[in-house]
Amino acid sequence: MSRYCSIASCQKLTKSIKTSLNLKNDYKEVVQMCLQSKNVKNTSSFWNKILKNIAKIKSNNSSEAISVFSNNITDQRNDINRKTKNPKLLHKEIQKLCSNLQKHISQNKPLAWSTAGVAAVGSTNPTVTDVPTLDSNINAVSSVTEVKVEPIVEAIPEPPVVPEVVESTGEVLNQLNALGEPTFASLGLGGYSPVGIVQNCFEYLHVTMGMEWWAAIAIGTLVIRICLFPLVIMAQRNAAKMNNYLPQMQVLQLKMTEARQTGNQMDAARYSQELMMFMKEKGLNPFKNMIVPLAQMPIFISFFMGLRQMTNVPVASLSTGGLFWFTDLTLPDQYLLLPIITSATLYATIELGTDTAKLSSQNMQLMKYVLRGLPLIVLPFTVNFPGAILCYWASSNLISLVQVGFLRIPAVREYFKIEQMRKFKAEEMPVKPKGFREGLKDSWENIKITKALEERKRLDELSFQRAGKGPIVKTYKYDPTKQVDPNKTAPVSAKSR
Repeated sequence: MSRYCSIASCQKLTKSIKTSLNLKNDYKEVVQMCLQSKNVKNTSSFWNKILKNIAKIKSNNSSEAISVFSNNITDQRNDINRKTKNPKLLHKEIQKLCSNLQKHISQNKPLAWSTAGVAAVGSTNPTVTDVPTLDSNINAVSSVTEVKVEPIVEAIPEPPVVPEVVESTGEVLNQLNALGEPTFASLGLGGYSPVGIVQNCFEYLHVTMGMEWWAAIAIGTLVIRICLFPLVIMAQRNAAKMNNYLPQMQVLQLKMTEARQTGNQMDAARYSQELMMFMKEKGLNPFKNMIVPLAQMPIFISFFMGLRQMTNVPVASLSTGGLFWFTDLTLPDQYLLLPIITSATLYATIELGTDTAKLSSQNMQLMKYVLRGLPLIVLPFTVNFPGAILCYWASSNLISLVQVGFLRIPAVREYFKIEQMRKFKAEEMPVKPKGFREGLKDSWENIKITKALEERKRLDELSFQRAGKGPIVKTYKYDPTKQVDPNKTAPVSAKSR
């Protein structure tokens, strides 16, 4: 029965504290009372402190709720002192409620009261939740007599709307060119690399000059070929001289080849030196014929990569910048006409170009036939190329054909001081023209001979090194360093007599 009364008294005390929280003006006084009372260790002093605080509150506020709360506290004190067996546990329970009260007040949150912990007051070995430490100034709290409580907002407000970033008109206009299209810089194209410079030139021709994309590609290719024209003239002069002195050069080449085949390195080196002196005297240099291809290679790669990037982005105006049946330059030609035109013009350029004439005159049959088969090798790959790349490639081949035909005119060759190429009869040439199989066979034999000579030279060098570092190799039967017994004479053969 005593346990039941103790629990009921504690619940009544908790209810009284909850009731006091509904007071608007006396809200802080009750908190003050609880905070000042929770640190008292002695039970008797604890209750005396509470009653003292209640009397102070009653003197400042004569509301009916304060009187009811005071009477309840007094009755509970008497009832607990009379019936409870563990008043210290009630003290700890009030401390916990006060700490919870202060924490929620400091955070401006609604209180959630629970009487679950009060039910364990009558237990002899209860489990008490740790009370958080309060860093509050009691003297400052006691000076507060009236606090206005802000209304509790139950609903969570909506998050503020993030304002949209609106670009200014000037920034938008800076990303458009004169035609109202996005600039290459805004698309990540252009720059100062070789590929970027090519793209900037195309943008200038299209935007500033007002050309369609197919015309811009063709004109850009023409400008580059005009810039390379002096190198073409130099290569043509050298090729004409080499063709006119071809019989003398072939005589020395034949002698050098025969010396190599017989293993006579001295004669091979001598004839090679004579050939070099002859070419130097006549101003011939076979490497001058390679200047144009070497110069065109990086340009071709830059154009290829630049147009590939423009079609991959893609540049929107390229889809309508074509001509005739290939209006969309970002897609492959569905009729396969552009790949066929590109391969055909490439074959014609190889056949009529000066490089092909040089290879034929020097009897480099293998290389000549490889170049002739190049268009067939390239054709399957060009099928999937965008129209912009094929437009550039076909334009370059057509310009090469026009250039070859232009340089075949005698008046033009005379103006640029290019010698007329002499045509020799077959019987006048030391080296007779051969077919594909014979030329391939001779080329293979020359490669094998050259490899064997290099291997022989390497073995001679190794033998020379071993002879200098290793022991002396015995190459004789009689050793003059050994003494011979005079009593023993060597038998004399019949031949020596």
